Amino acid sequence: MVYLLFVLVVLILVVVVVDLYPQLHTWQSRIKIGSLSDDVLWKEKVTAISLKWLKKTPTIKVTDNTRLILIDIVKGNYKRTAIQSWQEASLLLGLNEYRKAKNDAAITSSINNFVASKLTSDGHWIVKPTEVDSVILGYAFLKLDAFDSVKYRPAFDFLYELILNLKGSDGTIAYRKHTSDYRYVDTIGFISPFLVRYGLLFNKPEAVTLGINQIRVFNTHGMLADHFIPCHTYNIKTNLSVGLFGWGRGLGWYAIGLIDAWSELPESHPEKEEVTQMVVAFAKMALSFQNDNGSWNWLVTNRQSQFDSSTTATLAWFFAKAKTISSIANASEQARVKALNYLKQVTRRDGVVDFSQGDTKSIGVHSQHFDILPFTQGFCLRTLSI
Repeated sequence: MVYLLFVLVVLILVVVVVDLYPQLHTWQSRIKIGSLSDDVLWKEKVTAISLKWLKKTPTIKVTDNTRLILIDIVKGNYKRTAIQSWQEASLLLGLNEYRKAKNDAAITSSINNFVASKLTSDGHWIVKPTEVDSVILGYAFLKLDAFDSVKYRPAFDFLYELILNLKGSDGTIAYRKHTSDYRYVDTIGFISPFLVRYGLLFNKPEAVTLGINQIRVFNTHGMLADHFIPCHTYNIKTNLSVGLFGWGRGLGWYAIGLIDAWSELPESHPEKEEVTQMVVAFAKMALSFQNDNGSWNWLVTNRQSQFDSSTTATLAWFFAKAKTISSIANASEQARVKALNYLKQVTRRDGVVDFSQGDTKSIGVHSQHFDILPFTQGFCLRTLSI
C-alpha cells in the first residue's frame, strides 16, 4: 500500500512538473522583452538563436493544452514531424540569407552539417518526406549558395513526384490525400516557390506552370470577392471557400509563396507580368491591415485579435522583396520597417522572437496559444539580412 502511494505521488509530481515547466520558462523568458534596442545587437541575437535552433530545432506542439501534457505526449498528440520541416526550412532560408551578406564560417559549417543530416552523399533523402510540408525544405536547399543541385537532384525529383501524387482532377495540388477535395492556402507557401525554381533549374517548364497555376486558381476560388483577402481553403467540387477569411498566417503562407515564386521568375518569363500584378494586388490589401505598431493580427480583419509575429515576419519578407516594384516601392519599404520594429519589440532578451500563433488544428480551428516559432525566427532573420 505504501509503495503504491509512493508511485502515485511520484506520478503526480511528474505530471505537475511537465505542466509547469513550460509556463515558468516562458514567464521568465519574457522578463525585459523588447529590451534589445540596438539594431546590430538585435540582429546578432536573432542570428545566434537561429543558428542554435538549426542544430536542434525546438519541438512545436500540436496541442494547445497546458494541463496534463504528459497524456498528449504518451498518446502521440503533442508533436508532428511535418510541422518541424517548415520550421527547419525557415531557419535555413534565414541563415543562408545572412551568410550571403556576411560570410560566416560557423554558419557555413552548421548549414553543411544540416544538409548532411538530411541528404545522402549520392543525393537522396535519408528519411523520405511523406507530406507536402517538406517541399519548402527542398526549396531552402535549392536556395543555398554553392549548393550542387545536380548532385542532389534525386531528392528534388522525389519531392516533385510527391507533389504530382497530390495533383487533383482540377490540375492543382491537395494538402493531404485525405483532404483531396480542398485546396489550402498553406500549400502555396509550401510548393509554389520550389516548383518555379526546380522547373527553371532542371528545364521543366511544366513544373513552373504548375507552381504559378496553384496561385492563379486559388485567386479565383479562395479570395474574398473584390478584396483579395485569402480564405483558409476552398472546396474544388463546390468552389466554395471554407474556413476563415483573413487568417493571419494564411496571408503569410500566400505571401511567401507568391513573392518567392515571383522572385524566381526571370523578367523575360511570359508569366512574370501576371504574377507581378498579383503581388501588387496582395500588397495593397495587406497594407490596409497593418497596425500602427507594425504588426498584423492573427485574424487581420479583427483589430482586437492578438498580434501575431508569424504573420508579421512573413509579411515583412514579402514587403522587403515587393519594394522593388515601383508602384508600391515606398509603401512596401515603410511596411517592412514598421514590421521589423514590431518584431524587435517582441524579441526576448536572448534573441527569441515571441508571440507567434501555434499550429492550426483543422479548418476553422485555430490555435490561441502564442509563443516561440522557429518559422518566425527564420523569416525575421531572412528579412533582416537583405
